[in-house]
Amino acid sequence: MAGPGRPSATTHAAIETTAFRLFAERGFDATPMELIASEVGVGRRTLFRYFPSKNDICWGAFDDTLGGFAAGLAATPDDVPLWRAVHRAVVDFNDFPLDADPPHEQRMRLILGTPALQAHSVLRYAQWRAVIAAYVARRTGATPDALLPRTVGHVSLALSLAAYERWLDDTTASLPGLVDEAMTGLRDHLAP
Repeated sequence: MAGPGRPSATTHAAIETTAFRLFAERGFDATPMELIASEVGVGRRTLFRYFPSKNDICWGAFDDTLGGFAAGLAATPDDVPLWRAVHRAVVDFNDFPLDADPPHEQRMRLILGTPALQAHSVLRYAQWRAVIAAYVARRTGATPDALLPRTVGHVSLALSLAAYERWLDDTTASLPGLVDEAMTGLRDHLAP
């Protein structure tokens, strides 16, 4: 064990695993950051260095995945139709390993089903939509705040959330398959 004033080292993954176990046992609202820190074996201040809030734990490495999302879109050749590029990127973004820890189903049930997380989710959704809007803006010569880029971001999010709701009703279905099916509606909006 580290000496006084030097908290034990941990990882984002260890914090997430512990927090999700506690959320399942006690509920999100009844699980304070102090308890998560204690269970992980670090101080509360150390925990906040890994995650700025309890809400952020639920979203895991979302900032990293957004970076990958933007990079995937940027790497798409410009001769790929815009609707297909966004469609494929959104499907790929929502393709998670079956052995994810915590399980993606557990993460999304918590995010979509916990009222206390809804305000934070709005902020995360805005970040996600901004990645799409920036890409659509670059491809169309518009600005990210123009109507078409914003619309594509909002529509893509709505289609993805509808697929998630359907998947959480029946997790034997393929999440990427449901997102793929939902995203076909984007083609009609963006195809020339």
